[in-house]
This record gives sequence, structure tokens and C-alpha cells, in this order.
Amino acid sequence: MDKDTKGQIFQEHHTHEGDTGSAEVQVALFTRRITDLTAHLQVHRHDYSTRRGLLQLVGKRRRLLNYLAQESVPRYQTLIARLGLRR
Repeated sequence: MDKDTKGQIFQEHHTHEGDTGSAEVQVALFTRRITDLTAHLQVHRHDYSTRRGLLQLVGKRRRLLNYLAQESVPRYQTLIARLGLRR
């Protein structure tokens, strides 16, 4: 993922100016990486190390979403609606 793409994700999901570490931003970055890795694995089906990394990212995203759902349900609901996640 290049610098411009990350900057765009920061702008779309930040909670305040200069925010790069909130749960919303992290989940959005993980979602982008997950979609990129999924596309890679559709071409390279036997790339097992990438598959393992993808599963780890999915787990991290799930844990962050669980945390966000416990802390603030409205923030959680708006985030999954914006990202189009099924939960």
C-alpha cells in the first residue's frame, strides 16, 4: 500500500486531525490489506505464508471490532456501514 492510499484512508476514517492510531483507522487499514491479500491469493493459490498472514490480519481486525463494539456501539455501527463489513 503506498503513501497516498494510506493518507486517503486516514482522511476518511480519522476521529481528529492527525489521527493515525484510532480503532477506526486501524480497522480501515486492515480491511484494505485484507482485500489486497485476498486478490493476491486468488491468483497464487499455493502461497501458504501469505494465507497465514491474511488469517492473522482477519483475527486482528475482528479483535479491534469487538473492542470498538464494547466501547462505543454507534462508532462501531457507522464503521461497519462505511466499510461494508458483514457482522
